[in-house]
Amino acid sequence: MSDISTNRILWSKMLSANSGDNLADMAEEQPILLVFLRFFGCSFCREAISDIAKRRNTLESQGFRVVFVHMAPEPKVAEKFFKKYKLFPIDHILDPEMVFYRAFGLGRSTPKQLMGLMNWIRGFQASVLEGHGADFNMDNPELGDGFQMPGVFVLFKGEIRRSFIHRYPYDRPDYEEICQL
Repeated sequence: MSDISTNRILWSKMLSANSGDNLADMAEEQPILLVFLRFFGCSFCREAISDIAKRRNTLESQGFRVVFVHMAPEPKVAEKFFKKYKLFPIDHILDPEMVFYRAFGLGRSTPKQLMGLMNWIRGFQASVLEGHGADFNMDNPELGDGFQMPGVFVLFKGEIRRSFIHRYPYDRPDYEEICQL
């Protein structure tokens, strides 16, 4: 996979908004499950937060530290969603300029990725059947950028050990599988 040292200067600037811990240093101490969210108005991102909340104890008992990356400009916006899903306190990094999304190779979605039939089916499942709701104002900077694609990475000892880069916004990672080192 990728070597953290190639991006060490950039990554060392990534601070957890609520703890102040440096991401590169955290990844030296223990494996980090780094979860990049699209935007808080997205039912799939709310689903991801819910999925992590359900698995948090298991992940932490396996030695993982969960860190979210999001585009909200203020911590309180993210914390509102983390609290709703009983996932607070949790480490999270504010990246409204999407610098770290680009550093991890996460691009923007295409119309096909957003408007395909499966996106609508999974959107109904996540927002209505699972109760995560949605906010379709994809240009709200408070919530993030609805065109940004998400991803999940496991960082440990200077390396990206595992990754899941979403092909579609509705992709639902298997977090336990990703965390098998």
